[in-house]
Amino acid sequence: MRVAFFLGLILSLAALIAALVSLVWTPYDVTALSIADKLKPPSPAHWLGTDHFGRDIASMLMAGARTSIAVALVAVGIGVGLGVPLGLLAAANRGGLVDEVVMRGNDLIFAFPSLVIAILITAVFGPSATNAIIAIGIFNIPVFARVTRGGALSLWTLDFIRAAEVAGKGRTRISAEHILPNILNLLIVQGTIQFSLGILAEAGLSYVGLGAQPPTPSWGRMLAEAQTMVTLAPHVAIFPGLAIVLTVLGLNLLGDGLRDHLDPRLRRAG
Repeated sequence: MRVAFFLGLILSLAALIAALVSLVWTPYDVTALSIADKLKPPSPAHWLGTDHFGRDIASMLMAGARTSIAVALVAVGIGVGLGVPLGLLAAANRGGLVDEVVMRGNDLIFAFPSLVIAILITAVFGPSATNAIIAIGIFNIPVFARVTRGGALSLWTLDFIRAAEVAGKGRTRISAEHILPNILNLLIVQGTIQFSLGILAEAGLSYVGLGAQPPTPSWGRMLAEAQTMVTLAPHVAIFPGLAIVLTVLGLNLLGDGLRDHLDPRLRRAG
């Protein structure tokens, strides 16, 4: 598992470095069109070839990494920022009205996948990266709420929590000081998994035209634009597809490795 973890770390860092470097430099301007150079195969001048507008694919992938990571990161932040407090609140009031309202609200959101939520949002506000963030973030809220509640419930019956209650600490203070620090490992692992799913969701939304809009580069839209040229210039579709697959694979391997490292039961079993 250590090899898988380091492989995941390398793939994840590669995507992150590409995104950060694209903030200050790309081999070519991603907005510059050169019809004379369209559909060129990989070469020393264009490492991964060019697309149907003559844009450098390597540059597009670097800028697209920035878009995918930014969307997924903010969407996970929304899920953590709203889902974790809701999960702690539900666990602190387990079996009560608040717990029931929070969990039924989660069930309601789960009934609408992120794609459906995105369609509803874009029908009102129009397609954009911001609306994709909102759609993915809304779907992340019940995920983190459930994980937080499940982890917290397993702690509320332990002796050190009962001792804190006897000492006069309220449920909110106990949740913040004792429950949350002891479930951070669960949240870190779940955050890594949701980050990879966020990148996949952003690519899917962009593929159907609901994500980042031109001229902002997006891996999903690159695939959508390349689908009619697969037989003519397969590299136009292969490289964006590989970028998505390798990044998601890297984050999943990283998440599995973190789970194995942070879970004391798995460490003892190893």
